[in-house]
Amino acid sequence: MNPRIKEVIPTDDYKLILTFKNDEKAVYDCSGLLDFGVFKELKDINYFKQVFVEHGTVAWPNEQDICPDTLYLDSKHLKENN
Repeated sequence: MNPRIKEVIPTDDYKLILTFKNDEKAVYDCSGLLDFGVFKELKDINYFKQVFVEHGTVAWPNEQDICPDTLYLDSKHLKENN
C-alpha cells in the first residue's frame, strides 16, 4: 500500500503540492482532469484551491476526490533538498 496524504497545497496552475505520511513530497498536476466529469468544476481556480486532506487523500467540498494511490504513483516526486 502506498503512503497516504497528510498535507496538500494548491497552486495557481492546477497543481497540488503533496506531503505524504512518510514525509515524501511530490507535485500532482490536475490539469489533465479538468475536462472530465465531476472534475470540470475544478476549472474554477477559487474552487480548486478549496482542496483539503480527507481520509488520507485529497478532496473538494462537492465530494470530488482522487485515489491516493494515483496521487502517489502519478506525481513528480521531489528530491529531499527541494
